[in-house]
Amino acid sequence: MSITTRCIQINAQGGPEQLKLAEQTVGEPGPGEVRIRHHAVGLNYIDVYQRNGLYPMSLPATLGMEGAGVIEAVGDGVQHLKAGDRAAYASQPPGAYCDVRVMPARCVCRLPDGIGFDTAAAMMLKGLTAQYLLKKTLPAGGLQPGDFVLFHAAAGGVGLIACQWAKALGLRLIGTAGSTAKCELALAHGAEYAVNYSTEDFAEKVKAITGGRGVKVVYDSVGKDTWDRSLDCLAPFGLMASFGNASGPVAAFAPGILGPKGSLYVTRQTLFTHIATRESTQAMADDLFAVVGSGQVKIRIDQRFALEQVQQAHVALEARQTTGSTILTL
Repeated sequence: MSITTRCIQINAQGGPEQLKLAEQTVGEPGPGEVRIRHHAVGLNYIDVYQRNGLYPMSLPATLGMEGAGVIEAVGDGVQHLKAGDRAAYASQPPGAYCDVRVMPARCVCRLPDGIGFDTAAAMMLKGLTAQYLLKKTLPAGGLQPGDFVLFHAAAGGVGLIACQWAKALGLRLIGTAGSTAKCELALAHGAEYAVNYSTEDFAEKVKAITGGRGVKVVYDSVGKDTWDRSLDCLAPFGLMASFGNASGPVAAFAPGILGPKGSLYVTRQTLFTHIATRESTQAMADDLFAVVGSGQVKIRIDQRFALEQVQQAHVALEARQTTGSTILTL
């Protein structure tokens, strides 16, 4: 049986105007696949990178990496899901901007009854990102309660989850954001300190807050604009963890600078390495579901757009007009 469904496609990479409402035909799931009918879809900065050409794609392409809905059918070999299950995912390949899709089952997880579809669509990619950063992307010796960490874009979707989760872990999170209002939002969600990097030198503030010692790790999704000064925030043997490029890609740098700055470590992380297997995906999702289900982390959805308003959603995201999570409703 084939289904005709709405989707958002790009035929060329470029600005938000490239996002077009279209129709596509969806068939039965093959081996290792499921067909899911979305109730809500998440919006993430990786969608912008794929749309604007920073991440090259085969065209035409349907965007979207995160969604939640109901499983309609499963293919051969799928054991952990069945038709009728509530489910959510953050997954390659792109294609979530649609009503219905067929996709690999490996990264699709059964959704606990206590978590709604909107919340799930808003939290899977961002929450799993916070999970691997705070639990797996660690400096030498790891992180212990009382340790300082620096988290850029602390009022965004990943940032607000990380603020709360870090507090639950006993970490002292210093967040940065681009406005006073966003700094206040980060503080309200568990950041111990917040710095407006549009008006203050965040490296100087970090050194003042930490008594000159610096932080053990910097988590940076901003990229070009924050990279150099972030290195100056690190304590000896500290870790610079890059996981995004919201302000543009980081320029090439000589590894030799890391020695005089304190024998620093540098890593570039991506969620999809961490969720490469069914087992790792489920373990990370279980951790996320538990911390959300306990109430220690609350998922804030500050923007909702209809699927056909996706161009407006991308404009707002790129202009840094959003806070918390953004979803597309179906």
